[in-house]
Amino acid sequence: MSPVHSKPDSAPLSRRLLARYLLLLRLYPVLTKAASSAFLSALGSLLSQVIEKSQKKRSLNWREPLRFAAYGFLFTGPLSHYFYLYLEQLIPSDAQFALIKRLLVDRLIVSPAFLALFFLVMNFLEGKDMSEFSKKIKSGYWTSLKMNWKVWTPVQVINFTYVPLQFQVLFGNLVAVLWFAYLASVKKR
Repeated sequence: MSPVHSKPDSAPLSRRLLARYLLLLRLYPVLTKAASSAFLSALGSLLSQVIEKSQKKRSLNWREPLRFAAYGFLFTGPLSHYFYLYLEQLIPSDAQFALIKRLLVDRLIVSPAFLALFFLVMNFLEGKDMSEFSKKIKSGYWTSLKMNWKVWTPVQVINFTYVPLQFQVLFGNLVAVLWFAYLASVKKR
């Protein structure tokens, strides 16, 4: 009697996952970017807690990653999708000094507003009032914005120069895992 052989998959799992992601990206671009933003934002929050837990022996707060997931799904994914599309129309990648112009728009206009939105939405999702929001802005906004400029400026140089438009949100989300871990720690201060 001969052994039963199963037919091996023709492509590795990573290739099949990428093909599935590309299909979803083509069919449902905003929803796909929102879902990946939600997942990776929550992962960043969990990472922050795991690091903090190992230092302070605390238990995990599962509500925080849910808040980060909601923020990623409702704001980061959709807003980033439309921002990159708009930026491509406003400053085409082949325009003279396109990289510098895009960086100026992103770093000086969009980033400060996006960071303020993060603080506002998280304040709301935590059930806090506007006086708490004001305190958080005073204590953490400027520090976070300076860190944003340090971290995200080189990231955006890579993103605008080498990453195709359809993958710019995903690339940003992958880096944002660490960024959201940082923001989660700032938010707690």
